[in-house]
Amino acid sequence: MEIIISSNTSKPIYEQITSQIKAMVMSGELRTGDPIPSMRALAKSTHVSVITVQRAYEDLQRDGFIETSVGRGSFITANNRDFYQEEQQRRAEEHLQEAAQIGRTCGIPVQKLEELLRMFYEGDEEE
Repeated sequence: MEIIISSNTSKPIYEQITSQIKAMVMSGELRTGDPIPSMRALAKSTHVSVITVQRAYEDLQRDGFIETSVGRGSFITANNRDFYQEEQQRRAEEHLQEAAQIGRTCGIPVQKLEELLRMFYEGDEEE
């Protein structure tokens, strides 16, 4: 499991960790029952504090993505996979609603917005 921390973003480090692990669960890279690194191991490999990783793990546990047991470690549970996907869809809908409003206000044809969305969506696949 590789977590990449970027200093070129305003997103807090614990959120970068959380979102990357959630993305790995959603893509199937991590499956229910898979172990994840201990807080100390992940802190060392990402060069961040254990407290930062602890906050990320607490969020993941709260959201139902991991389960931690003393002496055994942390494992993927993915109980909330559908909930997470629904939450992300809602976020996308908010952005699309904003884009539609801008398009209506500025007279941008819906076909142009569709073309732009398709370009951005397919462009992410290539990266």
